[in-house]
Amino acid sequence: MTISAHLASSVVPQHGVVTLFGYGIKVHVDRGHLTIEDGIGAARSEVRLPRVRHGLRRLVVIGSDGIVSLAALRWLSDQKASFILLERNGCVITVTGPVSPSDARLRRAQALAHQSGAAVQIARELIGRKLEAQEKLARDRLNDFITAETIARCREAIPTAPTIDAIRLLESRGAYAYWRAWSNLPINFPKADLRRVPDHWRAFQNRVSPLTGSPRLAANPLNAMLNYVYSLLEAETRLAVAALGLDPGLGILHMDAPVRDSLGCDVMEPVRPMVDAYLLDWIGRETLRREWFFEQRDGSCRLMGPFAAQLSQTVPTWASAVAPFAELVSRTLWATVGKSGKQPPTPLTGDHRRAGRTGEHVRPVVFPPKPPKTCKICGVPCEKTYCSSCGAAHSREEFDKGRLAAQTPKSRAQRSATQKEHVRANRAWKPSEGFAWLDRKAYINTIQPLLASVTVPTLQSALGISEPYAAFIRSGTRVPHPRHWLTLARLVGISRAGGV
Repeated sequence: MTISAHLASSVVPQHGVVTLFGYGIKVHVDRGHLTIEDGIGAARSEVRLPRVRHGLRRLVVIGSDGIVSLAALRWLSDQKASFILLERNGCVITVTGPVSPSDARLRRAQALAHQSGAAVQIARELIGRKLEAQEKLARDRLNDFITAETIARCREAIPTAPTIDAIRLLESRGAYAYWRAWSNLPINFPKADLRRVPDHWRAFQNRVSPLTGSPRLAANPLNAMLNYVYSLLEAETRLAVAALGLDPGLGILHMDAPVRDSLGCDVMEPVRPMVDAYLLDWIGRETLRREWFFEQRDGSCRLMGPFAAQLSQTVPTWASAVAPFAELVSRTLWATVGKSGKQPPTPLTGDHRRAGRTGEHVRPVVFPPKPPKTCKICGVPCEKTYCSSCGAAHSREEFDKGRLAAQTPKSRAQRSATQKEHVRANRAWKPSEGFAWLDRKAYINTIQPLLASVTVPTLQSALGISEPYAAFIRSGTRVPHPRHWLTLARLVGISRAGGV
C-alpha cells in the first residue's frame, strides 16, 4: 500500500483534518475501516482509518472527480466527523455533519426575524464586530490610522442604524476603506522563483478580480488564498448553524440567494478579519512558493492540491471562532419566542456546561498552524530566514556591499563632515553653572544604568550619532562627551541632582 506524503501525515490528523485532491478519489468502507484513496495518475495513495482513535474531525475533498459511498457518509456520521466537498476554485459544493433536531419554534422565530426586530439586532451585532476587527487590523497590522478612523466612524454608527439596508451601507463603506488599505501590498517569492512569477502576482492590488468584477476567480495568490480559506470558514459556519437547529439558507443580511446558504454567510462575517489577519501575517513574514499556485488559461490563479491541503489544517480555528456567533444568533432568536423562556443549548462552545461546573468559563483559543518557513532565496523548507548554503552566500554578499558602500567618495565625505561637526561642537561646549551636579561620577552612577530602558534608535536620534556608538553608550562601553549628559539625563527622566 502506497501512502502519499500529505496523507501519511494525516493518518492520525494533527488538527483533525484530512484533505483529498486529484482524480478518481474514492472514499468507502471496508471491513469497518474508512478507506481513502486519491492522487494524480500513477501517484496514487491509500489510507485506512479505524473506528477507534482515528482522530478525524473533517474530511475535505477538493474537486468532484470520484466517488463517496453511502456507507462512508454513515461512517463519518457515526464518528461525528463532517464531510466538506469543495470545487477546485474553492466554492463550497456540499457540507454534511452532525445536526441537532430542529425546534419548530426556533425556525419560526428565524423566519419572522425581520418582523420581530431580531434581524436588525443580529445584523448590528455581527457587522459591528466585523468592523471592530477590521479597524483593529488596519491600525495594528497595516499601520493605516486614517483607514482605521474611517472604519471606526462606520462602526460607531451601527448601533443607531434603523434598517438592514442602513447596516449594509455602513458595512460597504467600511469594506471600501479597508480593502483600499491593502492595495499594492507586496507578495514575496523566493529569488529563485521570481523569473517564473507573473508580474501581477507580486502585489495584492485589489480584492476585486479583473476577470469577474468581484472577488471570484482570483487573479493573484493572496486573493486565491483568501477565497479558499473563506470557503473553509463558510463550510464551518454552515455546520455550526445546522448543529444549532437553524436553517442555513434563511439569512438576515444575505437573503434569497439560491446558490448559497445565506445565514452561513451572515454568521461568518465577524470572523473574516481573523482570516485576513492570519494570511496577512503569513505574507508579511514568509515567502510564497511558485509551485503552490498555477495560472489557468483565463488568467485566474488557483491553489495546488498539497498547498490547499495545508490551508485546510486551519479548519479547527475557524470552527472555534465562529461558534460563539452562531450561538449568539440562536440566543437572540430564542428571545423572541415568547413566554417559554427556554435557554438555547450551547453545544458548540459548551458555555452552559462549563459555567455550571466551575461558575466561570473561559473559552479555549484554537490557534491556526504556523505558516511553513522557507528560504527567501531558494525556497526550500528551513527554520531560518536562509538555508545554510544560501545564508553563507547572502552574508558574504551583504558584507561586500556594505564594505564597498562605506568606501565610496560620497560616503567618506559624509563621514568626514559628520566627524568634523562633532569635533567643533565638543570644542564649543562650555559647562553650565546651573548643572554643576552633572559630573562624570553622577553620569556613571545615576544616568548610565537607566539607559537600558532607552532604545538605540532613540539615543541615535537624540544625540545625532551613529547606531554603533549609540549602542556603546547604552551598554556603558563608552562614556559620551559631557555635552550629551544633560540630554541623556532628560531621556531617563532626571532633571536635577538625585531626583526626577
